Amino acid sequence: MEKLEEIIFYTLEKSIKKYRQFAQNKIDKNGFDITIDQWLVLKTIQESDEISQQKIAEMVFKDLASVTRIIELLVKKNYLIRNINEQDRRRFKLDITNDGKKVIEDIYPLVISNRKQALNDISTDEIVKLKHQLEKIINNCK
Repeated sequence: MEKLEEIIFYTLEKSIKKYRQFAQNKIDKNGFDITIDQWLVLKTIQESDEISQQKIAEMVFKDLASVTRIIELLVKKNYLIRNINEQDRRRFKLDITNDGKKVIEDIYPLVISNRKQALNDISTDEIVKLKHQLEKIINNCK
């Protein structure tokens, strides 16, 4: 039987976990009061006007309950406002506050720096090839 270290999916998961730990540590050290998941939810809302919580969950790879908790925290931090959706009163319209817009903007250079460090010594061609291979895996699992 193969060892965990020999399994590509183990290495993929390990790389994602290491990057998230590294990136969250940088966010914390720079004095931001936000997690990676909270930032991803904010960024997703910013990029997709009037997006449902279900769609947010799909986009950030979280279950609906986790996204609901994240949104609640973002509201408490004054990064988001929940308003009644006039077209469907059973749903909320999520609006990013000025504080939310500022934190997205302020963290963005750090996000770029984190990605740059994580991808150090990996060429653009290697990144394109890796992305292509990962997309094959995604398609094989549909």
